[in-house]
Amino acid sequence: MKLGETNLLKQAEDAVRACLAGIPFLEVQEIGLKEARGASQPDMTAWLTSTSGPRVLLIEVKTNGEPRFARQAVNQILRYREALPKSYGVFVAPYVSPQAAQILREQGIGYLDLSGNCRLCFEGVYVEREGKPNKYAAKRDLRSLFSPKATRILRVVLAKPRKAWRVTELAQEAGVSLGQVSNVKKLLEDREWVRRDIGGIFLAKPEDLLTEWVENYTYRDNQVRDYYSMKPGPEIEATLAAACSRQAVKYALTGFSGAARYAPAVRFQRMMAYVDELSGEIEKEVGLKEVTSGANVSLLIPYDEGVYYASEEFEGIRVVSPIQLYLDLKGYRGRGEEAADTLLERVIRPSW
Repeated sequence: MKLGETNLLKQAEDAVRACLAGIPFLEVQEIGLKEARGASQPDMTAWLTSTSGPRVLLIEVKTNGEPRFARQAVNQILRYREALPKSYGVFVAPYVSPQAAQILREQGIGYLDLSGNCRLCFEGVYVEREGKPNKYAAKRDLRSLFSPKATRILRVVLAKPRKAWRVTELAQEAGVSLGQVSNVKKLLEDREWVRRDIGGIFLAKPEDLLTEWVENYTYRDNQVRDYYSMKPGPEIEATLAAACSRQAVKYALTGFSGAARYAPAVRFQRMMAYVDELSGEIEKEVGLKEVTSGANVSLLIPYDEGVYYASEEFEGIRVVSPIQLYLDLKGYRGRGEEAADTLLERVIRPSW
């Protein structure tokens, strides 16, 4: 859902009034809009009366509630308060992210969003509501950030979060266009997940990025085929690797099969691997029978070749990177999530 500027201001005003309406000792006298575009005044000013005297709210409205926009609003409100030191600042957006909300709390600035979340705390007034989902989810932004080409970029920066990347270098490493990198960089900057230094941009909050990616990922984005084999797992994996090598087909173990290489204590019953082509020859050579239930082998035709980025070799068998493993394992409830958490603790976090 998109909000035009005029519509957003009207909805912001209605939201402020609705939030304050339930406070019996407080009354909204007037809410005035900024007189001119670019003027050094807040988007809205609310004049209130209460049993303890008049109050003024300085309200800054943004189309985006991610951390970068929240910091902009904080800086603007602090400047406005120089003229009205007893006023209270409020940030309004369609949805205020939890990270942005934390920034605002630390700066003593209130907030509310059009999705129903709010926190106002000033002179006898305390209102807080949280946990409401984003009614104005930026679907296009999420599609842009977690599209196949964009996730190639995410894999690169997550694999080397301490490295400073220039746009051209990052595009070359990820195998995408300069425009794609610029778009993803902006989305990451909005969330304050990347920072700049003299060498370029580097990932400042890798775990935050990985967490949100997990929420927008499922291994079933790939084409999944399930099989049954009488052979033990290690024999299936070795035979698959040999068959793919002979037929020049790109492959890499993932899921529990991959996790067992990085964290040997992980136990599993289902073998899983990415394979670029499944024409029947590889399945026949490995001895796999396709089934609709009772599978102990899953082969995935990848949704994008980026799944192979930073894959490693263990005793002659290729395995996807720990980042890709984590994404795939998190989609399995119970044992998969447990294996993913083990991988995060033992392998991924230490590399950051």
